[in-house]
Amino acid sequence: MADRPVYDTALGASSLHHITLLGQDLAADVMGEVGFGELAFWLAAQRRPTPGQTRVFEAVLAALADHGYTPTALVTRLTYLSAPDSVQGALAAGLLGGGSRFLGVTEDCGQFLHEVLVSVQGPLPADDAGWDALALRTLEQRREAGLFVPGLGHHVHKEGDPRTPRLMQIAAEEDVLGPHLALFAAIGRVHPQVLGRTLPLNGAGVCGAALADLGLPLELLRGFALLARTAGLIGQLAEELRHPVARDIHLSVDLNNRPVPPDPYTPPLFPTIDEEG
Repeated sequence: MADRPVYDTALGASSLHHITLLGQDLAADVMGEVGFGELAFWLAAQRRPTPGQTRVFEAVLAALADHGYTPTALVTRLTYLSAPDSVQGALAAGLLGGGSRFLGVTEDCGQFLHEVLVSVQGPLPADDAGWDALALRTLEQRREAGLFVPGLGHHVHKEGDPRTPRLMQIAAEEDVLGPHLALFAAIGRVHPQVLGRTLPLNGAGVCGAALADLGLPLELLRGFALLARTAGLIGQLAEELRHPVARDIHLSVDLNNRPVPPDPYTPPLFPTIDEEG
């Protein structure tokens, strides 16, 4: 008989009498001893966070948990209205809506800041003036390329997102305000010189910068936003059970739609070889 394959894992494993997780005895060392935020960080990084890192990480989760009647919340409520037997379907519907406009900015911003930092030749800036100069060059390059700056601007908090200064304050208090947050703060200071107007640094962006400074995998930053939003969507469903609004939203559209003639799609016109000359 050929040897059976072996699949190594540092995560959960079970035997007849024990369950281990991250090298710890789940029942004795984790349950009741490790908070969920700390455990989520530990699972992703496979290193136990310090108390300061845990505080910043949990502040990020709180910042991203729920923002009211966003598309992710609405689709969760409406899916539950359609399929109340499938809580998992309702939650999944909301999570699938985490993209470039909602929640995805967290990862986009963290990735963007990291790309700028790794492109720096030589040591990183040592003071605000140096960070401002780097931010100014970065913004000018983005503008010349016609690209947006992830994390800059908010459709509601046009005069400042309250989550941004608070998260930076917490990171500074815990001595984990690193280069990603420093660059993000500098972008907030200098962007009016390039854009000609003042935009807020939004909460999703600062969360991405904070997560990157914590050394978490950049490819998973959106996952942490979705982890936070899962708690928020459970809250949306709990409120829907007590004070339902999904049926009213559905009927508002269903009873107030108006038939109109079709608006056929017109494909773009491409020049022929002769027209191109």
